[in-house]
Parts: sequence; C-alpha cells; structure tokens
Amino acid sequence: MKIDTNSGSNVISIGAMRAEVHFPSIARVEAYWDALRNGRLMPSRGDVDPRGISDVLEFAFILEKIAPGVARLRLAGMHLNDIMGMEVRGMPITAMFLPEARRALQSTLESVLESPATARLTLESDSGLTRPKLEAQMVLLPLKDEQGRPTRVLGALQAKGKIGRGPRRFHITSKQIDPILGDMPDRFPAPEEGAAQPRGATKKPQADSAPFLRLVHDAEGSEG
Repeated sequence: MKIDTNSGSNVISIGAMRAEVHFPSIARVEAYWDALRNGRLMPSRGDVDPRGISDVLEFAFILEKIAPGVARLRLAGMHLNDIMGMEVRGMPITAMFLPEARRALQSTLESVLESPATARLTLESDSGLTRPKLEAQMVLLPLKDEQGRPTRVLGALQAKGKIGRGPRRFHITSKQIDPILGDMPDRFPAPEEGAAQPRGATKKPQADSAPFLRLVHDAEGSEG
C-alpha cells in the first residue's frame, strides 16, 4: 500500500487532482469542508448543513468517534447503502473494508482526529464472478463536537463501476494524509486606502450562496 503524506499547504497533490476529475463528489465535499473551516483548524459539527452539499449528499457521511481509531456512521448517503446492500447507519466504518485493511483505516482515523489531519484514500473492492471490481475514493475531514473536541468526521465515498450484489468491501491501495498545521487568519488585512495594489491583483469574486438541500439518515433519529 502506497502512503503519501503531504504537509505543504501550497502543494496541489496528484491525488487531489485525480479526485476532482474522476471522483468529483469527493472534491465537492472537501471544498465544502474547507469553506466551512475558513482558516480555522477545523469546522464544528454544528457548522455542517446538508443543504450545502445537496448535489452530492448520496456520497456523504458523518462519523462519530467511539474509541481511538473506532468510529460509527451517524449519517450516511444512499450510495453507501447501495455498496453494502443494506442500511449502514450505526455501523462502524470498518465494516465497509476487508479485514486486512481495517487496521490501516483505524490508524488513519486516529491521525485525522488526533493530529488533526485530512485523509484521502484510494480504494479497490473485492471481486468475483458476479462482482466486478470497483474503484473508489474516500475523504475523511475532522469536525469538532459541541465541547470543541475533534470527535466527528465529515466524509465522502464515491465508487466507480457496477456495484452488483452487495455487500462490497474495500482494501486500501494508497492513502494521503495532510496534517492541518494550525489556525490561520480568516483573511488578509485590507490594504490601507491609497496603498498600491500588487501587480496583477484583482478583486476576489463573491462566492455563490450555498444551494438549499435535504438531510441524510441519522443513526439515532437526530443529527450527529
């Protein structure tokens, strides 16, 4: 299994570019999380509004930390149910992985919540006569709970290929872990009136307002 760790905030990784092209839902959820973060170490669970990712909600999920390296699915989109051939809410996220991949996933979850860091996993499924191989990517992004502790994860899983008969489980072919180095200012200070602008500087376009969207399943009938 290839492990690619990148701590440079100004580096655009090959994994990120591939996710945007081949797994656009992964890139969409990651961009939403980064917008919520707005320079902070991480956003809180309360910041997450499913209406902000309505176009990719079927691929999204939220995890709750139970113990170090152990997390269960509190909210899950329908794509995850389709992959497993059953309702996944309440399951440990490791249930979606082959036994030999679970320790690596647990180690990744620990890094995401304790470093903290973001993680992108490249996955392949098991296969068989009626079960063609699936290629997938997963992203794991840390969230704070109401007490300010990193105990939640906003994630997304997108698979390509014919799912066939479930459950389908994955092994990890590569992973990239990007430590979050610390809080950054929300924005650079505005230049003083009359100050010269840097050459080539332009006004930052205003972001479109987030679309209004629907809610996903909750393991306990309430949001995690």
